Amino acid sequence: MATEILPDDRALRVGRRERVLAQMRAHDLDVLIAGRQANARYLSGAPQLWVAGTRPFGPVALIVRRTGAVHLHSTWDEGIPEDIPHDNLYETMWDPRNLVAVLREIAGAADARRVGTDALSPGFAELLPTAFPNAEIVDGELAFRAARRVKTADEIATMRAGLRVAEQGLAAGLAELAPGVSEQGLAGVLLEACAAGGVSTPATQDAAWVTARDHPWRRATADRRVQEGDLVAFSSGVLADGYIGEVGRTWPVGAVTPATGKLYGRWNRLWDSLLQACRPGAPAAGLLDAYLAAGEPLPVMPVARGLGMGFDPPVVAPALRRTAEAEILEPGMVLALTGYVWAEGVGAVFGRDAVLIGEDGPQILTSSPHWEPR
Repeated sequence: MATEILPDDRALRVGRRERVLAQMRAHDLDVLIAGRQANARYLSGAPQLWVAGTRPFGPVALIVRRTGAVHLHSTWDEGIPEDIPHDNLYETMWDPRNLVAVLREIAGAADARRVGTDALSPGFAELLPTAFPNAEIVDGELAFRAARRVKTADEIATMRAGLRVAEQGLAAGLAELAPGVSEQGLAGVLLEACAAGGVSTPATQDAAWVTARDHPWRRATADRRVQEGDLVAFSSGVLADGYIGEVGRTWPVGAVTPATGKLYGRWNRLWDSLLQACRPGAPAAGLLDAYLAAGEPLPVMPVARGLGMGFDPPVVAPALRRTAEAEILEPGMVLALTGYVWAEGVGAVFGRDAVLIGEDGPQILTSSPHWEPR
């Protein structure tokens, strides 16, 4: 296994950067600053270490529209793409005034008129105008969101590779499903299989749970062990090459009752309704309407959210209906699409797939089988 840190593939970087520059033109931005790690990776193509957890805002990466030059915060060269020269790297500085002095010397800083940033802190709200003395500081997150919402062909290929690892973990978890096994044991097997597939960073560690028969949104038992007749949900997710890949399934344990088969039938009808709503040009709120059309109550979790480097637009949830009505599905969007149904005395059926909005309709990027009555 290679141990060196490698930048993202050149075609991947070029395609993303072209989208960023296009959005800078659309939003009339001369400079765009990324403080959020996902945006910095999207812009630069450089994986960065020691960035986990909460941290204050800092200008991690920036791009100048006129030159197309990317400048990046980094204390070493490993993993830095060849199109970001060493002179375009700036190191960690304890005094942010020194960092601002470096930014001030970047070609294009002095004559920039509009500078976008994806986040800000009170300190940098005062300091950034001194780095760009002739510029108005504006919200740059809108440009990043517009760039990231539609995936390039190379991004989709990268996401497919991560999804295969997530599905490998799911299959391993399903293989261990039996009465008496614990939720923690199933999650451990799933995560171990993902690590063996080459991805040791899970998107979630809450990977397996017994669905409750007495409440649609609670765990089944305090001891978290699987029993005969349970419906067990799996959510396998990885962060591979900067992209999140997720797949979810629910499997019955032991003998299946008619009520369980009926619940799966409800899920299948809901899923068909959701896929019919995944049409280019359709409002994202149609995914909420798909639940209602199938006669199912809306879940508390998002019905769909964009997949990418982190969570990309849109986020389609009952509490955000007005936003979902304004969101239009576009070809190239990739959604984590969720179907969820529950019946008292039976449990819940949960399913999640990565769905690409294609020119002619939805394409399911995941291939893990669903449970079907025998």
